[in-house]
Amino acid sequence: MKSAFILSTLIALVFSAQAKPLKVFILAGQSNMEGPASIATFDYIGDDPVTAPLLKKMRGADGSPAVCDGAWISYLTGAGEKNFELNGKLTAGYGSMWGQDSTKPGKNIGPEFTFGLTMDAALDEPVLIIKTAWGGKNLHTDFRPPSAGPYELSSFQKENYPKQTGHGIPKDFEKWKADKAKETGVYYRLMIEHVKKVLADPKRVYPQYDAAQGFEVAGFAWLQGWNDMVDGHVYPGHNKPDRFALYSDLLAHFIRDVRKDINAPKMPFVIGVMGVGGAKAGADVVAFREAMTAPSLLPEFAGNVAAVPTAPFWSDELGAIEDKRGKVSQMRYFLDSKHKDHPNADGHMTDGEKQEYVKSFEAKLISPAEVAAWKRGASSAGYHYLGCAKTFALMGKAFAEATLDLMKQKRP
Repeated sequence: MKSAFILSTLIALVFSAQAKPLKVFILAGQSNMEGPASIATFDYIGDDPVTAPLLKKMRGADGSPAVCDGAWISYLTGAGEKNFELNGKLTAGYGSMWGQDSTKPGKNIGPEFTFGLTMDAALDEPVLIIKTAWGGKNLHTDFRPPSAGPYELSSFQKENYPKQTGHGIPKDFEKWKADKAKETGVYYRLMIEHVKKVLADPKRVYPQYDAAQGFEVAGFAWLQGWNDMVDGHVYPGHNKPDRFALYSDLLAHFIRDVRKDINAPKMPFVIGVMGVGGAKAGADVVAFREAMTAPSLLPEFAGNVAAVPTAPFWSDELGAIEDKRGKVSQMRYFLDSKHKDHPNADGHMTDGEKQEYVKSFEAKLISPAEVAAWKRGASSAGYHYLGCAKTFALMGKAFAEATLDLMKQKRP
């Protein structure tokens, strides 16, 4: 009995000595980090010989989404004060949860799925992903980092908001300022609080965790920007080269503050650069991409911050179909509004005739093959990268690979 006890103790000590620190990665942002890509669009990934091998990694032997044996996830999301957390072994379903059962993984993915699969394949250590994401959030207010100070009015707001007139300008300026003060930094704090909660008790999410094993916060990936990019009041001056300079400044503060607040001074940080629209995006989108990239070029972030363009992962095929679908919606609007220079300008069409006209217009514009491709590959709007799982799978893989590169540079 005594020798058996000694043997078991020795085995335990050896295991403890060999146990490798848990690698922790934080993923944060707005709706595209939540992940709007339906699992139903997985097959589209296999249509491309280049990405077909990636799809094989995303599925198990039975064709269902793979379950990562070496990666776990804690995911905080929700709306308003109704936030909730999902925990478990990493698999598909830890994407956008809007309208779905908040007690279990849903029907969508974001970058987290292939991020975790890539990390699990590359690392000997177990992986824990802490993901916090909420749709419709901005950096200038919602995620505003502490060191950026209180929210400041832009030149446009200073000139127009006190007048309380005009489109999109608050009618009660004093109430708006009070509300803005309350909203500033709320989601930054929620993010940090959740990260600290998970790290205080990793075993709650990763059951095999042993305190003797320890953990390392090994990387952070940020995917956000749409709500800042389209806010002309906060970022006035269309087509001005420095229009989004404030975003660059805020993001640099964000990187510094996150590292400070979770005590990870040189933590690898990856910026997912806005890619909506692909290579054909407009001037403002291109300017915003440059602003997102700018912090990675600062000397203080050399070798520990990387900007990963996501435009190359945009589906040009689906984007072209979306443009045509937009023309169909526009025609429907023209008919309903009796727009001049269109078939129903005089209002003679019945509802049935308008429906038939739009149906015929759509059939001539969008081929059956394009209809099939859309159903196979898209599940959301353009600002959500069309909800294309192929796009999000490539993004997650790229974020992981960039993080791994930074981790190598960090080593002595």
